[in-house]
Amino acid sequence: MFVFYMLAYRVVKPPVLLSARTVFSWALLFRLVGLLGDPIFEDDYFRYLWDGYRFASDGTPFGYPPEAFFNDSTVPKAFRAILSQINHPDIPTIYAPTFQYFFLIANWIAPGQLWTLKLLLIAVDLLLITGLFRIVGAQRTLLYAWNPLVIKEIAITSHPDGLIPALLIGSWLFSSQGRQFIAGLLLAAAVASKASAWLLVPFIAFNIGSLGASAFVGGYLLLYLPFWVQGATDVTGLQVFAQEFEFNSALYGLIRLGLSAFWAKMLLGMAFIGMTTVHFFLYWRRRSRRLPRGDWLFGGLLIISPVINSWYLLWLMPFACIYSNLAVWVASAALLLSYVTGLNLEDSVLAPHEHPTWIRPLEFGIIGLAFMHDKWLLYK
Repeated sequence: MFVFYMLAYRVVKPPVLLSARTVFSWALLFRLVGLLGDPIFEDDYFRYLWDGYRFASDGTPFGYPPEAFFNDSTVPKAFRAILSQINHPDIPTIYAPTFQYFFLIANWIAPGQLWTLKLLLIAVDLLLITGLFRIVGAQRTLLYAWNPLVIKEIAITSHPDGLIPALLIGSWLFSSQGRQFIAGLLLAAAVASKASAWLLVPFIAFNIGSLGASAFVGGYLLLYLPFWVQGATDVTGLQVFAQEFEFNSALYGLIRLGLSAFWAKMLLGMAFIGMTTVHFFLYWRRRSRRLPRGDWLFGGLLIISPVINSWYLLWLMPFACIYSNLAVWVASAALLLSYVTGLNLEDSVLAPHEHPTWIRPLEFGIIGLAFMHDKWLLYK
């Protein structure tokens, strides 16, 4: 898939021109193929279906881990089968309100059916593509619209992380048109999707004015209010995730060879906060109205993170269409190596989420070479 993807991009470089209609039509076709396919290498979607059912039946997906319902005879038969396949059933859901509302709508349309969630996520992804057309045109948008990782993670395995850049870029587009209220609401929905979206809030909020800021605060409170009233949110699950999980890490994994988890997180966190603060200061001093460098900000966050799942790259890929960043597109292929685990290899010697020793050096070595190539072109 990636070979054909790279060939397609090389063929359509100027003087060959592609229309937005052509890029969009093929993007739609690729996603329809994914819609018809079964999820591969992944089982997170069982949690999405379960959360949608719990939200619809109990009014909230938060508060109790899935294992609390193992002996509940009131759970419908179809959802008992889903419940039995949820990974880490002892941990309450980590998915924030915006994601949960999507799970709820999908459950309303067809309970326990993944195709409804796929359709919703594909629809948002296609809206994002139309937004990218307005910013960078068809040629550059192709990089995202036809990318195999995007199609795999959204249309095949239905990861909702594509909502984050769609909402952030949508917020910036509306703010640039002076529609501050809508921009604020979309920004609220973004940060109520996943905590990583907070990284771009200072940059976008800088341009949405007081009306947009009021809409942002009010929208965020309204999204969380129903769950606060019932006494639980995504915080419990996120605390466990932040404290205990490590998978496919880059710098964090290296530093952990010599430091404890606490000090590795402190050191990397402080360095990242410092660099992000400097970047915001420069953005603020220039009074910039340009779209923030989401590729840099999210990319830096992933490099220091204890967990790098391949679908996390969805956060920054649309930004890499706007700002030339070869390392992101190379990473979209290289990060698929993260699926080479004991579970997917059916290797009894390896733990379920353990990699063979050669995976991470190869994976991050490829990405590192692409990053150095980007820097060489920058200073050439």
